[in-house]
Amino acid sequence: MATILLEVATPDKGEVYKNDINMLITRSICGELGILPKHANLLTALIPHVMRIKEGGGEVQLFVSGGFMEVTPEKITVLADAAETPDDIDVERAKSAYQRANERVTTFKSAPKSHDDIDIDRAEAALARAKARLLVKGVPIP
Repeated sequence: MATILLEVATPDKGEVYKNDINMLITRSICGELGILPKHANLLTALIPHVMRIKEGGGEVQLFVSGGFMEVTPEKITVLADAAETPDDIDVERAKSAYQRANERVTTFKSAPKSHDDIDIDRAEAALARAKARLLVKGVPIP
């Protein structure tokens, strides 16, 4: 089966993942994308999500907090704000982050005019990141 090189890097950790893969399933600002070997050139922004990597009959999952992806027919390069393998994720920390962000979003949406101290965009982004981290670990979302 044909393969394509996938490289995932972050500013803090450098290279997080590098391998020849069969398929990448990822989320961009335009929706979900499936990338196969010899894909057309593409440049897109990514949103927080669980990146699914098909390789050698199995699947690897990575948390990606957002960033950019460049695709050429031979290579996929992901420059992520943050990326973590399931082993890197602290479940208790992710649960706490989810609860905090969910409370802020819920509070704001119940009475937006009285909660102008809440940055709703920031709270929703934190909620999406925490949710994706929990999904990578297989933890049910409350």
